[in-house]
Amino acid sequence: MPYSKFTGLELMQMMVAGEIPTPSMSITIPMKAIEATKGRVVFTAKADSNHLNPTGMVHGGFLATVLDTVTACAIQTMLGRKPVFSTIELNVKMMRPMPIGVELLAQGDVINVSKSLGISEGKILTPEGKLIAHATCTCFIKSHEN
Repeated sequence: MPYSKFTGLELMQMMVAGEIPTPSMSITIPMKAIEATKGRVVFTAKADSNHLNPTGMVHGGFLATVLDTVTACAIQTMLGRKPVFSTIELNVKMMRPMPIGVELLAQGDVINVSKSLGISEGKILTPEGKLIAHATCTCFIKSHEN
């Protein structure tokens, strides 16, 4: 399927619907897109014993990867066809340890998108709504067709 004929939002909505495969990173870091609207995405994420650091806690890289994904995907929903963009800055704050084996919600929301930059924020929340981590992201937008 030639993905270049779809907008960023259409691609994300197709992923949510299971019409296109999720990126291979979602095998390494178990996450799944469950919602995509203009300027917002929601994923689920679940760490397991493969994601632990030497102290037996979920590695911070797991959280950072999930937050990089949702913040960038939120920006992608604002772009036209053939989006070419990349994270250039990710600022992550971890508030509490991430539980193992618990399905968490990760949401990304756009703050602003211009011709060359997209800025967004992301949150990882427990099922009870407690904040585990927060991030802000800046993406460089190289090109996209409307």
